[in-house]
Amino acid sequence: MKIIKYFFQFLFFIIFFFLFKIFGFKISSSIGGKLFEIIGPIFRSKKLINLNIKKAVPNINSEDLKKTTRLMWNNYGRIFAEYIFIKSFRNGKLNSRITIEGQDILDEIKKLNQQVVFISGHFSNFELMAMHLEKVGIKLTAIYRPLNNIFLNIIMENIRKKYICKNQIKKGIGGMKKIINLKKQNYSTALMIDQRVSEGIRSNFFNNPALTTTIPAQLVKKFKIPVVPIYIERVNNLNFKITVSKPIHFTDGDSIEKITDDLNKVLETMILNKPEQWIWSHNRWK
Repeated sequence: MKIIKYFFQFLFFIIFFFLFKIFGFKISSSIGGKLFEIIGPIFRSKKLINLNIKKAVPNINSEDLKKTTRLMWNNYGRIFAEYIFIKSFRNGKLNSRITIEGQDILDEIKKLNQQVVFISGHFSNFELMAMHLEKVGIKLTAIYRPLNNIFLNIIMENIRKKYICKNQIKKGIGGMKKIINLKKQNYSTALMIDQRVSEGIRSNFFNNPALTTTIPAQLVKKFKIPVVPIYIERVNNLNFKITVSKPIHFTDGDSIEKITDDLNKVLETMILNKPEQWIWSHNRWK
């Protein structure tokens, strides 16, 4: 039954990708946003989304709650539509739509051939962050979670490897071994730390325990390297600003738990900057 469902989802995506290519970036992004404002609430629990938002913003009023949810779906739909234009971002045709704050930090990392852990979350069009890191010459591996839909996953993996970051590594024990091998070749690692992971630890996230990945903390402890937070926000719907923060240096005495807790605090700050651009539909605190 799932295979049939996934196949029809695949056809839906393929049809719209074809149409988006015809319509162009501006129109497609707008259509994707409006489309998901309509269909998003059908497939995801409104109650769950509201509960999640209230965990982060307890005093939010009903109007702001509705607005945050609507804009979240709009952003989600824009990301969907913009996948067909990833190649144009990579080859420079849409470069003018991205501004960078903290490029000097990346230049220094490249100049010193320094190894770091880049951490972020699923904000705005999150794929553009790893793409920019690799484009400016950072030796990079990106950790990702495969899509449940096996048909769509083939397409997404191809897009990511070809245009975003060629060294894509699946989450899991096998992936961790690959990361360690590439670390020996002085590769930095980029990963999202905002998803629930069964192999993580319960770390405080908006004052509630949430299963959180310990991969950044493990890499910090094993290789004695800093963490560099990186954030992307959507500006006026069609433009993007990537902000690279200064490296965070942990001490030998910092535990896996402390590092993970500290990084969750960094993530909280990112989310609260523009909560409507984070994906609230996942059961993060399950």
